[in-house]
Amino acid sequence: MLNRSFTAVVERNVTLTENFITEPYETGWAKEARWFIRILDMTPGTSLHVRPQLSPDGLFWCDAECAGLTINGPGPGMVTLPTPDNFGHWLALKGAFIGSGDAEAPPSVKLIIYLALKE
Repeated sequence: MLNRSFTAVVERNVTLTENFITEPYETGWAKEARWFIRILDMTPGTSLHVRPQLSPDGLFWCDAECAGLTINGPGPGMVTLPTPDNFGHWLALKGAFIGSGDAEAPPSVKLIIYLALKE
């Protein structure tokens, strides 16, 4: 039997300047989930902390049982973050800027976020 897999592009070439949560993605059929974050550009001195969010219904959210991942600039590059087992039916990714960049260039990151799912 061939297992199903699917990769969703959750954010594409977007420039973020504030903390964020991606759009929710329904994943109830999947047994494995992994985030890929491709940094296209990042303001020097900026760090971004990302952490999976879990939900039973796509309405109410909590942090996944993992520490998350801190991405230190400058980019470009790609990082990956697994989602813990038993992640429920809905996933999203929360991102928070750490530090303030410098006075002339506030923190920002241009990125692509993928969610890879396997049955």
